[in-house]
Amino acid sequence: MRIAVIGGGPGGLYFAYLWKKRHPDADIELFEQNAADATWGFGVVFSEQALEFLRADDPDTVDAIAPRMESWKNITLNLRGESVEIDGVGFSSIGRLELLTILQQRVRATGVAPQYDTTIRSMDRFAGYDLIVAADGLNSLVRRTFEAEFGASVSYSANKFAWYGTAKRFETLSQTFIETELGAFNAHHYLYAPGMSTFLVECDPATWRRYGFADKTVEESKSICERIFASTLGGHSLLSNKSVWRNFPWIWNERWWSGNRVLLGDALHSAHFSIGSGTRLAIEAAIALAKALEAEADIPAALARYQTERKPIVQKLVTAARTSADWYEKFPEHMKLDLMDFAYSYITRSGRIDDARLRAMSPAFMARYEASRHQQSGSKP
Repeated sequence: MRIAVIGGGPGGLYFAYLWKKRHPDADIELFEQNAADATWGFGVVFSEQALEFLRADDPDTVDAIAPRMESWKNITLNLRGESVEIDGVGFSSIGRLELLTILQQRVRATGVAPQYDTTIRSMDRFAGYDLIVAADGLNSLVRRTFEAEFGASVSYSANKFAWYGTAKRFETLSQTFIETELGAFNAHHYLYAPGMSTFLVECDPATWRRYGFADKTVEESKSICERIFASTLGGHSLLSNKSVWRNFPWIWNERWWSGNRVLLGDALHSAHFSIGSGTRLAIEAAIALAKALEAEADIPAALARYQTERKPIVQKLVTAARTSADWYEKFPEHMKLDLMDFAYSYITRSGRIDDARLRAMSPAFMARYEASRHQQSGSKP
């Protein structure tokens, strides 16, 4: 079988690696428009069980990635100079380029030579391939070319965000919420390497307009964010990597395949950065696609199986991501709550965590929250 993989992100790399490893005689070509050492953003974050889903299928890759990750067991929220920790909510993170480098090495070890700096301008190039795996990201050429066949839709969140890095160490996944004279800001920050942290800044559209960010350069915007979060950064500067202001894009496709073309990763669907599942979903999709291709005798049946088995799982997570994003669209209003009510609102925002689960998962936080509620009710006349 002759396979073209378009896109050298985590999903495309992992599928090429996995298929070639299991089928050494397969003819796989991988095309990526950027250089091998190019990436957007800084660190990527995974939930506590981040790589455990891989272990049953591919323990060697887990063993290659896990030692390079930073891990922690709680979340820290900072509001009005106060902090609260939510225990039992573990995460791991790794530099996006570090992850890509590991996956590139594994792909090459199977005999696949990715073709970097290769821009695909027309799908005509892929005549003669048995299967085209479109892992070409948010701006997928494959999805845009066949959007009617895929039932594609694209919409955008209202909030603006800019993705920076910093040499300041943050020992947990942390968020700092700040009210300024012109509006509210939120920073998502976490360590992803011994000397580097992600620092993603978010604000609502009204605040963004009042600061005049539309007319600011990347450097000017960065300087403003450094001033706003000066206390949080503790004297450290922000680092930019294509750190322009963006609106988060919601990608969805009703049909995941058309003919011999199949979508994977961000080309197929996006999951808001507030739940940290985009990379994991892309890798899981690569596994599911490989298994479906092995389980069926022909490609159409395999692609149909891939969609049938994965779509319900992804829909559930994307629904939670949208609910989480809705909370962030109103975060200036949530900031009016007292610290413990704010933290409770935050941790239950996606609808996946109820009080019973929170007591089991985060007993220290829940005890503190329930004590505060008791105190509030007891102080009422």
